[in-house]
Amino acid sequence: LNHPKSRWVPVSWSELPGFGADPLHEGWVALVTSCARPNAAFAPLCQDVRRLAIADGDTQRQWLADRLQPYRVESLSGQSDGQLTSYYEPVYDAARRPSAQFSVPLYAVPAGFNTRKPWYTRQQIETLPEAQAAMRGREIAWLADPVDAMMLHIQGSGRLRITDDSGVQRTIRVAYAGTNDQPYRSIQQWLMSQGVRASRWPDDVKDWAAQNPQRVPQLMWSNPRYVFFREEALDEVDASAGPRGAQGVPLTPGRSIAVDRDSIPYGTPVWLVSSGPTVQLQKLVVAQDTGKAITGAVRADYFAGTGYDAGRLAAGVNQPLRLWALWPK
Repeated sequence: LNHPKSRWVPVSWSELPGFGADPLHEGWVALVTSCARPNAAFAPLCQDVRRLAIADGDTQRQWLADRLQPYRVESLSGQSDGQLTSYYEPVYDAARRPSAQFSVPLYAVPAGFNTRKPWYTRQQIETLPEAQAAMRGREIAWLADPVDAMMLHIQGSGRLRITDDSGVQRTIRVAYAGTNDQPYRSIQQWLMSQGVRASRWPDDVKDWAAQNPQRVPQLMWSNPRYVFFREEALDEVDASAGPRGAQGVPLTPGRSIAVDRDSIPYGTPVWLVSSGPTVQLQKLVVAQDTGKAITGAVRADYFAGTGYDAGRLAAGVNQPLRLWALWPK
């Protein structure tokens, strides 16, 4: 099977490292979720997928082997080794109104957004009167730390803990709504180009910002891309899952990946194998999201989950990767 950016080579199930050891019930959650918006090839299998949600692992494993064919994902030149990174959903305190403590805004899509492509750069958004006029009244909430705001821009979504005037705290989700279509540049890489040690993300960046407050705008402006958000309510059911990915379904921590859709279609089950200093993975995942930096045949971004611990894991993942797409026979 060939795709615009990859070729799929059929293999036997015995080629998949760890296939007999994965606790498949965890990955099955992502499969069931994916069936809310399946691709055309998988739609006929979704009745079985839902029925087997309460089956034991051996039964689920046998169904995969009976109904799906594994394909080793390679680049068009035959390269089967790629790169795995990770992302997560951060959680921050925020306020509905600006104050001395909470002064960094998060914005919804601005007025007149579709009249200019690409839209203003990050520096222009924060300095040009015409850009600021378009942003006025589009504030969703304010954060205390510009590095935290940048983290939300990088991850594309997050949760905000907001305390109202009566002292009641509630949590909302801010989900990705669009970008200014400017190129992404790493602020961590910019710091390193200035001779600053910035290997611990985001700790070293925050330490430098605290010591150099007058240069924080320069640091932030080194990344021209700007992300706009939309507010989503967060009930108990939503709180147990991640944000919606590009497939349009909630992400499952540890079982959803972002891919290049020109290599792997959304909704495709994938066998993922990756070993590095942070994490060793041999498991079933589902392609349910994408990202501007996720390009190429054997490239994936692993959704680690929500909150601080997930963020620490995600920050440490940058390691070799192999992928097998599991496609209906």
